[in-house]
Amino acid sequence: MEAAARRRQHPGAAGGPGAQPGASFLQARHSSVKADEAASTAPFHLDLWFYFTLQNWILDFGRPIAMLVFPLEWFPLNKPSVGDYFHMAYNIITPFLLLKLIERSPRTLPRSMIYVSIITFIMGASIHLVGDSVNHRLIFSGYQNHLSVRENPIIKNLKPETLIDSFELLYYYDEYLGHSMWYIPFFLILFMYFSGCFTPTKAESSMPGPALPLVVPSGLYYWYLVTEGQIFILFIFTFFAMLALVLHQKRKRLFLDSNGLFLFSSFALTLLLVALWVAWLWNDPVLRKKYPGVIYVPEPWAFYTLHVSSRH
Repeated sequence: MEAAARRRQHPGAAGGPGAQPGASFLQARHSSVKADEAASTAPFHLDLWFYFTLQNWILDFGRPIAMLVFPLEWFPLNKPSVGDYFHMAYNIITPFLLLKLIERSPRTLPRSMIYVSIITFIMGASIHLVGDSVNHRLIFSGYQNHLSVRENPIIKNLKPETLIDSFELLYYYDEYLGHSMWYIPFFLILFMYFSGCFTPTKAESSMPGPALPLVVPSGLYYWYLVTEGQIFILFIFTFFAMLALVLHQKRKRLFLDSNGLFLFSSFALTLLLVALWVAWLWNDPVLRKKYPGVIYVPEPWAFYTLHVSSRH
């Protein structure tokens, strides 16, 4: 009798008829999410991949080009350049597109890791914004990207010599710390998204026609990212992790969906382009001196200042 009375006093217990609607809603939502993850396959995100590729080419690849094209009188050396404004836009638009991409993943991804990765990405890209801005402004004063900081004619004779240490610190923030905090979370987010791009239906493991023309500009951009960002080790690790995941899921009779195929094909093309780039410049003595060691991947802008701009 007392137990029955207690149950009547707490009608929401054990999911009874008086249970709170919020609890039943959360249970239903949780079960529906699990069911969706098991059965659904995301359609190809043509809009996101198109915007992602377009803004990468314009705001990242086109950034240093815009700095050379626009008249210097419009953007004095003591003010942000047009490329800096491109970089600012990139630092806002890219995290937004990455979040939209994660939202469309058919698999629920770890939100805490996504948030930390996005925050780190923005911080690293912002550090790079400052260092890269000064570095590209120095080009107008004769700075040569194919030489180290201390070997540059406009740097090596600075007095006091401690100023050279300051420029090396700036280079460290730009090329090492900024790139690491920018690219590691970037590739981590792409890999986490890729881990949800599998379908049990082999017929859905194909790219639609509109996706094919995007593979080439996407792969070509990642070639620029890997070479100019000097992140070949990070890229090759990510690519082989993706390949291992594909082989592992294949044992479970799971196949890449259209979005996974697009990302994997873009990375495969990037690997091919990097190999061709390295083979082409393999015997360049000047670039060999700047990039010693086993991993030899010259930067495109170092090639530009050495072989293109020096002729004009």
